[in-house]
Amino acid sequence: MDRWVKKNGSVVIRVVGTLTAIGLLAYLVNQNGTRDIQQTLMGISPTSLAISFGFILLSRLFITIRWHILLRTGGVEIPFRRTLLLVFMGLFSNNFLPTTVGGDVVKLAAASQMGYDKAITLASIAADRLINMIGMSLAAPLGLWQFFSSGVILQGFTLGGLFSKTFDFLKKTLGSFSLWLKKPGAIAAALLCALVHMFFSFAAIYVLILGMGEEMSFWEVIGLSSLAYFITLVPLSINGYGLQEFSVTFLFSNIGGISVATAASTAVIHRLMMILVSLPGAFTLPGILGKINQPEQKEL
Repeated sequence: MDRWVKKNGSVVIRVVGTLTAIGLLAYLVNQNGTRDIQQTLMGISPTSLAISFGFILLSRLFITIRWHILLRTGGVEIPFRRTLLLVFMGLFSNNFLPTTVGGDVVKLAAASQMGYDKAITLASIAADRLINMIGMSLAAPLGLWQFFSSGVILQGFTLGGLFSKTFDFLKKTLGSFSLWLKKPGAIAAALLCALVHMFFSFAAIYVLILGMGEEMSFWEVIGLSSLAYFITLVPLSINGYGLQEFSVTFLFSNIGGISVATAASTAVIHRLMMILVSLPGAFTLPGILGKINQPEQKEL
């Protein structure tokens, strides 16, 4: 029994955490009326949904460009088309594998089996995650300023624990980042892609809120979304399910000033759109798996 607990303890914590977060979200919504949610969802315009979805697609494109830059400057001669296939396979895996790094593990396995250098690919994945975190850290002060100005106490989370997890991640990743420290141009280009990706991702949320007839400034969306991102990094749920939606709903309604119905609808629709965008990975996965154990052929 003890051995089973040690082996599966983190999974149990994530399952319990996911169910707890979903329960808290349901309670928060129920306290403010589920009918408001239905009316909010019915009132959003198809144009807003289409624009928001387009922004999410663009954000995924710049995620691909960011990793491609790191791979190429690290010495991995991979065509952009393959990077795109690997990224979407990773995005798809992230939504359906029970860990927050499932997509990275799948990308690494597929890339190495396709003949690309495993060590550099692993380092590029770690560097990619670090650069994304740096980008989010640039936006975090906006959220922290709103957080402390509002006087709202974020129940269930501690900033100390959150920053502790962040520093642990940084210590583990900086060693892999050393290869790119000698290439500041590549770092700058990758960071620029991260910022563009963030812009489109936050813009998608902003458009959804406007489409539901409420208003938050774009700067508020950026700041509070970045806080929700860091909260979701705490490994308390499966892929952040429930935890992300609850965090967005709580922050946007209590600090951003929009209704719980709009905040919850925004969080859920944004999650569904990200899942929908990742679906091409389901079609690329068989093709990539078919290349496993086949010798890599040079592509022009």
